[in-house]
Amino acid sequence: MFKIDFSKIKTVHFIGIGGIGTSAVARMFLYPERSREGVGISVSGSDVAESEVTEELRKLGAKVSIGQRAENVPADCDLVIYTIAVTPDNPEFAEAKKRGIPMLSYPEVLGIISKEKYTIAISGTHGKTTTTAMIAKIMIDAGLDPTVIVGSFLNDTKTNFIAGKSKYLVVEACEYRRSFLNLSPKILVITNIDADHLDYYKDLDDIKSAFAELAAKVPKDGFIVGHPMFEAPNIGCPIFPTDFTLKVPGKHNLENAKAALAVARALKIPEKTAFKSLSEFSGTWRRFEYRGKAKNGALVYDDYGHHPTEISATLQGARELFPTEKIVVVFQPHLYSRTKQHLSEFGKCFSHADAVILLPIYPAREQDPGNISSEMVVTEIKKNNRSAYFVKTFAEAAVCAQKLSCTGDLVLTLGAGETNKVADILVSK
Repeated sequence: MFKIDFSKIKTVHFIGIGGIGTSAVARMFLYPERSREGVGISVSGSDVAESEVTEELRKLGAKVSIGQRAENVPADCDLVIYTIAVTPDNPEFAEAKKRGIPMLSYPEVLGIISKEKYTIAISGTHGKTTTTAMIAKIMIDAGLDPTVIVGSFLNDTKTNFIAGKSKYLVVEACEYRRSFLNLSPKILVITNIDADHLDYYKDLDDIKSAFAELAAKVPKDGFIVGHPMFEAPNIGCPIFPTDFTLKVPGKHNLENAKAALAVARALKIPEKTAFKSLSEFSGTWRRFEYRGKAKNGALVYDDYGHHPTEISATLQGARELFPTEKIVVVFQPHLYSRTKQHLSEFGKCFSHADAVILLPIYPAREQDPGNISSEMVVTEIKKNNRSAYFVKTFAEAAVCAQKLSCTGDLVLTLGAGETNKVADILVSK
């Protein structure tokens, strides 16, 4: 890995700039205070499709190309940063390699930033985005002015990057391909450990070994919060008052809030300040996000949940808010490998839904193996006495959702792919 002095970078190019993590680093380079002597840093990047993320980056001054070609890499490029989903045969990756341009993966960049900061890393198979956002809000409200990198847009600031001026870094730590091992955490939160990313990990024990490696990086004067498989220092978890409520629903979010409070205690933030912040916390983009009303009067929410455990928790929270109303889910499975590995669990996790509409599997980085499909998920859901339907397009999904719901019901679009486009259709005027 090249040794990089970020302060000397004038032109940086991102491969996969639309990724929620990669885009946060792009925002870091676009941040006005990084300009030197009136000369701004030139930020460019590419991705395979347009998105809200790429649209926002353009507004900030990034030059974003859709489609990946060697000529997208600027002639005067000082640094290329790439998402770990990029393969060596990517034309921009190959071009940068050929020209000898310094290259860093997104996790390697986080590692460099982390070494310079008092790092609070939030890891776990589920819940890390919401917990990261909760901790960030508490610290900001307490005046600690942290730098924040989170895997979603914060509702309060509409960004996934906050440029703080203090020593603190609050960062979401992703376990995929052990990428979080680049970090140097002083406080480590582990929300939970579940079987996921089995296209990379051998099994649950292999996943646990990665978290154990990360936990081993926490210094003796640091703190580990959250998971019972690790012996944590005695910071304790504050007990919630009986009248305490969150704006975001679900028992899983109360657990996320408890982890956030434990971090606040480690940082010696007054509990009164922390509780006030959490009571005001309104969530993040694509985490049970209210999108508006459909033409038939149904309420439309969107959520990023894509693993059976996440789906079950989200729907449990939705049922708290909508105890008697009909809940219609539009779900797009994410990755062929995940769908196949958890097929039986996908059949069971929609128990709180009245009807489930399935879109074709979102492939992301994978090729279709030909032995798994959304129709197979429909069959599994029906085995568990839930209504399920398969549709081929976002437009069909929107029509079907409106036929199955009425005024006051909940339509929930679920998935890590593009199900939010169905929400767009449903709430469009």
